[in-house]
Amino acid sequence: MQAAANRSPKPAAGEQAGLGTVTPYIVAIQALELAEFYQRAFGAKVDVRGKGSAGGYHIEIRLGGSLLMLGGSGEFRGPEMPTALWYFVEDADAVYRRALELGAMPISAPADQPYGDREASIKDPSGNNWYISTHRGASYIREGLTAVTPYLHPASGAAMIRFLERAFGAEVVERHDDPDGAVRHAVVRIGDSAIAMGEARGQYQPMPTMFYLNVDDVDAWYRRAIEAGATPMHPPAAQAHGARVGAAKDPFDNQWWISTPVASS
Repeated sequence: MQAAANRSPKPAAGEQAGLGTVTPYIVAIQALELAEFYQRAFGAKVDVRGKGSAGGYHIEIRLGGSLLMLGGSGEFRGPEMPTALWYFVEDADAVYRRALELGAMPISAPADQPYGDREASIKDPSGNNWYISTHRGASYIREGLTAVTPYLHPASGAAMIRFLERAFGAEVVERHDDPDGAVRHAVVRIGDSAIAMGEARGQYQPMPTMFYLNVDDVDAWYRRAIEAGATPMHPPAAQAHGARVGAAKDPFDNQWWISTPVASS
């Protein structure tokens, strides 16, 4: 583990070379219908990859160069795992209106924010929160982020950051605390990917999320996650789709499915 002590994971090569380090995985009973909503509301590109062991479909969603994974429908009956996502678009007002027309529920109407974004938020038909932003700068996407970034609302932002640092070598690139010490907003980087967060408050309560962590050494990073306080779910083992995968649940109930592709013989 010494080699992993002071670095973040490197994205694995091989069959998973096109993946970033961290990919959010949405679990929804009506995954196929949700994928269609993303196509119509957000212009997403959808690739249905087939069924998994639980009888649900594995679907890959591409939005503005970002990848999301989506599972469900078919024989899958739950539980669902809705999450929150920060989505940068050229026109937040237009995307907000189109999402509502297609069945999303409003959380907040478009408004200019003091941190330089025009921002709105909606809840999609499966209960996922989307924070839709247009950055007022050289690009409509904030520097250092991609079109879609997972957004956590942990009970303790400071403890969540400490776990990510210890487990996955996360680097804090932005952090703003309230006077009482609560983390109002932070961004951490793991490998080539970012995760944003704001401590739970008001209507923004914890939404435990599933993550696919694409790494160079699944066994080393799985052990490190457990040593950092995660609870084992599945020890690393070879899977039929050509990867060695282990799973652990962090102290905030987020699931981390840690994966390294297995070289074909």
